[in-house]
Amino acid sequence: MAGASSPPPTPKSPKLQPPLLERAKGPSGLDKIVLRDPRGFTAEVRLYGGQVTSWKNEQGDELLFVSSKAIFKSPGAIRGGIPICFPQFGTHGNLEKHGFARNRLWLVDDNPPPLPVNSGIKTYADLILKPSEEDLKIWPHRFEFRLRVALGPKGDLFLTSRIRNTNTDGKPFSFTFAYHTYFSVSDISEVRIEGLETMDYFDNLKGKERFTEQGDALVFESEIDKVYLDTPPKIAIIDHEKKRTFVLRKDGLPDAVVWNPWERRSKTILDFGDEEYKHMLCVEPAAVEKPITLKPGEEWKGRLELSAVPSSYYSGQLDPDKVLHG
Repeated sequence: MAGASSPPPTPKSPKLQPPLLERAKGPSGLDKIVLRDPRGFTAEVRLYGGQVTSWKNEQGDELLFVSSKAIFKSPGAIRGGIPICFPQFGTHGNLEKHGFARNRLWLVDDNPPPLPVNSGIKTYADLILKPSEEDLKIWPHRFEFRLRVALGPKGDLFLTSRIRNTNTDGKPFSFTFAYHTYFSVSDISEVRIEGLETMDYFDNLKGKERFTEQGDALVFESEIDKVYLDTPPKIAIIDHEKKRTFVLRKDGLPDAVVWNPWERRSKTILDFGDEEYKHMLCVEPAAVEKPITLKPGEEWKGRLELSAVPSSYYSGQLDPDKVLHG
């Protein structure tokens, strides 16, 4: 009919964005926090162990390795992701291997002390661990361990640990530490590490004997378990087959552990598949050779930043003086 006006178009419902931070339960029932970046990057951190168990890029590719046989329940540790080794790395002390932080239940830290502001980081979770009375029986020191897990604007993953001595008896304590990072790789024989050339290291397969690294980049042909000492703040893990480079930056963590169990040892690890050594590599920022000592009231901070970039973007030599920007 002439002059009739058509009805106004129905307004489209706004597309709901998923929340940047979500608390959920994994298949095993363990609580986890899911971090999401608007561009599609995600990370997951479990309250059990304060452990990052997933880090994905905008294509949904998993960048961390978690074993298909990993056990997501107490009392053991989760095999993969980024276990936190505290207050002891490995067997460098009298506690259970790698300490107890990785198999304790952490709490969400609702009121963390402020960290330096990075305007680019909008998505982060804060956790806290304090010793139980049972913990104090095996390691008689009171502490507050605050952990921040954050996603940067380009999908970088940041972990910041702050450990404070809260002893009331006036006693200092010492500890060793590592972010036991499991990287997902296409084929271990197609991977190399740059940044550890000419470094001294302890070889755990040879009774912790000390050697100096020779040659150029590290490549892998057999089991490796080495603690590199006084390493640079940046290390690159280059995956030729995936054409991907992980860039690891660290602060407060002078050492770097490199581990792959290879074929024979893999068969002896109950929560690890016989062939999974081909698709993982641990490169772990650590403080092992020289334990960290804190007097009551003192705080230590150790930071890790992980980036995953196409290898074509990586020139082979990033600026060694570049500091963490998280």
